[in-house]
Amino acid sequence: MLRTLIVALSLAVAAPMMAAHAETSEKTPEEFEWSFSGPFGHYDRGALQRGFQVYKEVCSSCHAAKLLTYRNLGEPGAPFEAVSKRDEKTGETTIALGAPGEGAKAISAIENPFVKVIAADYEVEEIDQQTGDTNTRKAIPSDHFHNPFPNDGAARAANGGALPPDMSVLAKARKHGASYIRSFAVGFSEAPAGLEVPAGKYYNPYMPGDLSSFWKGDPRQVPVGGFTSMPPQLTADRVTYANGTKATPIQMATDVATFLAWASDPHLEQRNALGMQVMIYLLILGVLAYSAYRYVWSKLH
Repeated sequence: MLRTLIVALSLAVAAPMMAAHAETSEKTPEEFEWSFSGPFGHYDRGALQRGFQVYKEVCSSCHAAKLLTYRNLGEPGAPFEAVSKRDEKTGETTIALGAPGEGAKAISAIENPFVKVIAADYEVEEIDQQTGDTNTRKAIPSDHFHNPFPNDGAARAANGGALPPDMSVLAKARKHGASYIRSFAVGFSEAPAGLEVPAGKYYNPYMPGDLSSFWKGDPRQVPVGGFTSMPPQLTADRVTYANGTKATPIQMATDVATFLAWASDPHLEQRNALGMQVMIYLLILGVLAYSAYRYVWSKLH
């Protein structure tokens, strides 16, 4: 009985110490004023389009976005939402990127020509239901984003045993969201003196981790951050933006973080708009209720 009590007390004392040792520590991401923050937030369409280009040309070689389909890119509020406009004088109809407005009608995501062009860059394997053979065809808007690996095992094998995280809802899954992605993407640096970096790993102060077992310096001064299997990707001129914007590392990081924020929350603008309508409705309802209250009680005195 006494031995059991001693063991229980020892575990109770050791548990917090073990938990503290296992806690990760990382540098707080740099604050950034995002256009989509707050109740009036909205996505910058230019940043979304540039961010998709960064994802396509850089990130998609290792990271999948399994929850996204190409048609999502052409839905309301998306990077490639398109409208058709009819010229009253010539009768010609033109198609352009943008939201519906006066004289402009929305184009469905399935029929969106910009989305069709993006999807056609990829091929999809499918099984012929008649013969059982595997055929290859060009992707269409209803197909899911291309997965760079056939399965998780292949992904790990190609990345030194590490599984690249899916980017569909990455901005929601990470603390600090888009700000974390932005800081992490440009945060790679030389490891502090005294920190042993394992082979195939890279130091990033924004990466959550516990570096105490790799630190050879003062145990009270263990550096923050962690190791990642991904080397720095957003190097200067890695991408040439279609709209002429200079693709600096921080610009690419900002744009791809914006795109991933949209991917994680594509209905943010519609939700914000509905929220404002509800608040206005409740305000009016509150005024009417208070007026009715004053009127009724004025008759009772």
